[in-house]
Amino acid sequence: MYIEYTSGDKYEKIVLSQLEYDSTIIPYKRGDIVDSNGTVLATSVDVYNVILDAKVLNQNEDKIDSTVSYVTKCFPEIDETVMRTALKEKSDSQYIVLAKKVSYEEMAAFEEYEDDEDIGKTISGIWFEKEYDRVYPYSTYASSLVGFVSSGNNGVLGLENEYNETLNGVNGRSYGYLNSDNDLEQTVIDPENGKNIITSIDMNIQSIAENEVLAFNAAYADEENDGSLNTAVLIMNPQNGEVYAMVSYPTFDLNNPRDLSALYTEEELAAMDTDTQLDVLNGLWQNYCVSSTYEPGSTFKPFTVSMGLESGLLTGDETFMCDGVENISGYEIHCVNRSGHGLETIAGALMDSCNDALMQMSYIIGGSNFYYYQRLFGFGQKTNIDLPGEARTDSLLYSEDDLGKTINLATNSFGQNFNTTMIQLASSFSALVNGGNLYQPHVVTQIEDEAGNILNEINPVVEKEIISSEVSNQIKEYLRQVVSDGTGKTAGVYGYDLGGKTGTAQKLPRGDGNYLVSFIGYAPQDEPEVLIYCIVDQPNVEDQAHSVYAQQIVHNILVQILPYLNISTIEEPEDSTVSGELIPYGSN
Repeated sequence: MYIEYTSGDKYEKIVLSQLEYDSTIIPYKRGDIVDSNGTVLATSVDVYNVILDAKVLNQNEDKIDSTVSYVTKCFPEIDETVMRTALKEKSDSQYIVLAKKVSYEEMAAFEEYEDDEDIGKTISGIWFEKEYDRVYPYSTYASSLVGFVSSGNNGVLGLENEYNETLNGVNGRSYGYLNSDNDLEQTVIDPENGKNIITSIDMNIQSIAENEVLAFNAAYADEENDGSLNTAVLIMNPQNGEVYAMVSYPTFDLNNPRDLSALYTEEELAAMDTDTQLDVLNGLWQNYCVSSTYEPGSTFKPFTVSMGLESGLLTGDETFMCDGVENISGYEIHCVNRSGHGLETIAGALMDSCNDALMQMSYIIGGSNFYYYQRLFGFGQKTNIDLPGEARTDSLLYSEDDLGKTINLATNSFGQNFNTTMIQLASSFSALVNGGNLYQPHVVTQIEDEAGNILNEINPVVEKEIISSEVSNQIKEYLRQVVSDGTGKTAGVYGYDLGGKTGTAQKLPRGDGNYLVSFIGYAPQDEPEVLIYCIVDQPNVEDQAHSVYAQQIVHNILVQILPYLNISTIEEPEDSTVSGELIPYGSN
């Protein structure tokens, strides 16, 4: 009795495994992926394999014609000739798969015939094997973020991969066996279904962002090229690290992730070998916000200013003379304004995105301090976001000795000659504007069982304080002026108080005319509730070096999501030049 009570299930499985029996696997249902409002992003639906028991049907010859008739009537994909051939050539088989993954509706229609008092008597030898099919209701939206599964419920990328073990369950089994009295016994061990994961993703925000990215690329596309090489948007809560949206362009269909027909012609696909197609798919599936590295450009300038203010080496009252160029070790490093901005304050240097002034600030900060704060801010380190494929950038930063060289320090000060990722920069930027707390970014907020019971709640994690609240407030005031009166005016939204920074990074090799342009911003000014970061990698235009391409996307997204998020408004002056309407792409 004690063994039965404490270990009955364990020994029952051992005994059953030693007996002769017929067993059927009862599949578990993989858990759902759900957004913050309860919208299902990934789920598993019932599908059925149509199984023919030829041995049973052949024993009821008078039912063969009627069974074949009703089967082919309910399941058009099943060929009558194939079914009759199987009955003859595999006459003793009790397991012949006639069709795979038919819908519940198709299966139910056939069962109605079986349940009919008259028709049911004419049907024999057909049964259904239940499975689950993974489906994605939003198809291409949030594709690289959500991810997909391969055969055997193995997550390939995104949340499907990162939370694979959580989403998966354990199969059950139905055992049929003869006991010692030769009586047929049936034992059923129910499956354990997977857990559901609840995310911070807001599908309303995600879809708005994706639609704007698609519209931008459609507007700037031509017969030979897309509107950009890559376009990406990251939207998050700067107060806790929760991610609201992640957009990577180009995208793909989660329900058919290996289909490249939307991007290539039949002739182009025919010319690709298997390895080439796989390389294309791997690039397409990549989550740009997490997995790609790049030079951040001028979006890094607020960090350089923060270094100086936090260390006390800058007070905020300094001025710098910009003549358009710095001569370092025989190299000319130019400002965006080659004729010079003239006398610049710190606020003015950020408003005008003045490279010359930032380089002069870096000399005051010094290589050792720059090295210390760059790493304190999280650059060169993974954020450990709960998504796979986060790129390493530790080898893409200069060492302390290298930053002792003036030219390296100067170029780093305005975001050149080192790499970062979008999630890394956005997380650190959040700390600049939230009072100084660096949060670990995350996507999943809760784990639930199939009944909706919360099994695990994932709370925000503060990794460290990187600046004081006083410096944070000072930086925010500078960033507000960037949007109200500086290079970021296009991103501003009428009636809302927000700040941000533009970025225009010249890609390697320098001089080829290729740029990665960006904008990162937040709203509202006093207690930021939302942060948005947009990158346009090589806009398909002749003159790429303008952050306005990223600003347009940010503006159009903010126009729609700020009211949705109930962000507080302000009263704009009558002479305000900030737009409150959507900007048509291609109008600049």
